[in-house]
Amino acid sequence: MSDAATEQRTEHRAIEVRRADLPLACPCPEDELWDMHPRVYLPIEDEPTKEAVCPYCGARYRLVD
Repeated sequence: MSDAATEQRTEHRAIEVRRADLPLACPCPEDELWDMHPRVYLPIEDEPTKEAVCPYCGARYRLVD
């Protein structure tokens, strides 16, 4: 993820992810602070809204394709 994605995370805007990014884990290894909490996998593709929220940091993710 880019710095913009990290900024989005701290502001709790939805971070857009694509199916190519699955399985979705938070935090992502690309994040500058990738070790800020234990890695948790989010089953975003199973959610009816195609959105998921990290239970540790509150980051919101939205599946866009």
